[in-house]
Amino acid sequence: MEQALDVHRLQFAFTITFHYIFPQLTMGLALLLVYLKTKALRTNDEHYNRAARFWGRIFGINFAVGVVTGIPMEFQFGTNWAAFSRAAGGVIGQTLAMEGVFSFFLESSFLGLFLFGEKKLGRIGHWWSAFLVWLGSWLSGYFIVATNAWMQYPTGHRVDSHGQIELASFWSLLLNKWVLWQYAHTMLGAVQTGCFVMAAVGAFYLLTKRHESYGKTFVKGGVLVGVAAAILQLFPTGDAQGKLIADNQPVTLAAMEGLFETQRGAPLAILGQPDIQNHRLDNPIEIPSMLSFLTYKQWSANVRGLDAFPQDQWPDTIALLYYSYHVMVGLGTIFIAVMVLAVLMLWRRKLYDSRAMLWALMLCVPLPYIANTAGWMTAELGRQPWLIYGLMRTAHGVSPRVGAGNAWFTLIGFMGLYTVLGILWLFLVYREIEDGPEPDDFSHSEPAIAKAAD
Repeated sequence: MEQALDVHRLQFAFTITFHYIFPQLTMGLALLLVYLKTKALRTNDEHYNRAARFWGRIFGINFAVGVVTGIPMEFQFGTNWAAFSRAAGGVIGQTLAMEGVFSFFLESSFLGLFLFGEKKLGRIGHWWSAFLVWLGSWLSGYFIVATNAWMQYPTGHRVDSHGQIELASFWSLLLNKWVLWQYAHTMLGAVQTGCFVMAAVGAFYLLTKRHESYGKTFVKGGVLVGVAAAILQLFPTGDAQGKLIADNQPVTLAAMEGLFETQRGAPLAILGQPDIQNHRLDNPIEIPSMLSFLTYKQWSANVRGLDAFPQDQWPDTIALLYYSYHVMVGLGTIFIAVMVLAVLMLWRRKLYDSRAMLWALMLCVPLPYIANTAGWMTAELGRQPWLIYGLMRTAHGVSPRVGAGNAWFTLIGFMGLYTVLGILWLFLVYREIEDGPEPDDFSHSEPAIAKAAD
C-alpha cells in the first residue's frame, strides 16, 4: 500500500500541476480584460476593444483546456482518494459543488456572451460581460482555495460517532481565517501570470516591429498592473500567510526554512542544501536573526526547529519542500525587481525603445508559472503527513482497493493525453499571437500607432 500511496500522490500532483497552468492565466487575464474594456468605455477608442477581443480569444483557449484538464480532478477524489471523500465529503462537497454550480456556470455563460455577443450587447453590456467573467473566475478560485484552506486549517466541522466529518458551520468553512490570506496570495500570483504574459506578447510585437500600437498597450497594461501585484504578493499577503503557518503549522515553517535546531535569534537561510540524515543545512548563506524578526517581530524571538517535534510529524519530503519554498520566494523577488524597473523606464519614456528590457519581459514568461507551481508545492508538501491537518493522515485517505498498477496505468495515460493537449494549446495560442489583434497593414498605419502612444 505504501507503493500505491506514492503513485496516487504522484498522479494527483501531475494532473493538478498541469491543470493549474490554465486557470492561473484565465484568472489573471480576466482582470486585464476588465481593464481593457474599461479603457475602451472611457475613451471610446476601438483600439482597446480590439485588444480585448484578442485577449478574449486567448482566454477562451485557456478556459477550454482548463475545463478538460479540470474534470479528472473531481473524479480522482472518488477513484484515488475514496477514504478521504467518504470521511470529508460532507464538508468539501459544499465548496466544490458551489464552484461548479455557481461560479463555473457564471464564468462560462458570460464568456460565451463576451466572445460572441458584442454586437447584441452594446458597449456597456459587453463591459458587464467582461466584469462577470472576471467575477465568475475569481469566485471559482475562492471556492477551490476555501476547500484547500479547510484541509490546511480545518474549522466549522464536527466528527460523528462513526468517524465521519460533518459540516457544523457553513460560514466558518467559507470565512476560515486561512482562506482569506491564501486566496489573496493565490489570486495575486494569477494576476502576475496574466501580466507577464500580456507584457511579453507586447514586448514580442515591439521587438519584431509588428502590431506596435498593441505592443505598447500590452506592455504598459502588463507592467502597471503587474508591479502592484508583485509588491502585494510579498506584503501583506505573503507575510500574513507566513504568520499563519508559524502559528498553526510550526513544523512546516521549520522545514521550509531548513531550521533543524530551535534557536533564539534564528537566521534566515537565503541559500543552502538540507542534509536530512545529519539534521543540518549545508553551505548556508544566512541573514542573522532575520527569521525571528520576520516571524515574531522580535530579533531575539525563539523559533522552534524540527528538533522540537516528533519525526512522525515532519513533512516527508523536507528537501523538496525547502527548495520549492525558496524557488517561490526567489522568483517573487525577481518579479518585484523586473516590474519596478519596467515601471521606472515607462515613466521615463524609455521602456518601448529598450531592447534589453523588452527581452527581459519576454523571457520572464515561464517564471510565474514556475513560481505558482512552487507555491502550491510548498502548501501541499508542507501539510504532510496530513491530508486534513490534525484530523486525517494522507496514508489513511487513499482508495484501499486501487493498487499501484492501476494508478500507474491511468497516470501514464494522463501523461500521453496531456502531452497532446499541451502541444495543441501551444499551437492555438501561437496562432493567435502570430495573427495579432488585427491585420498587419492596419496596425502599421499612422492613426493606429498614434492611438497607443500613451
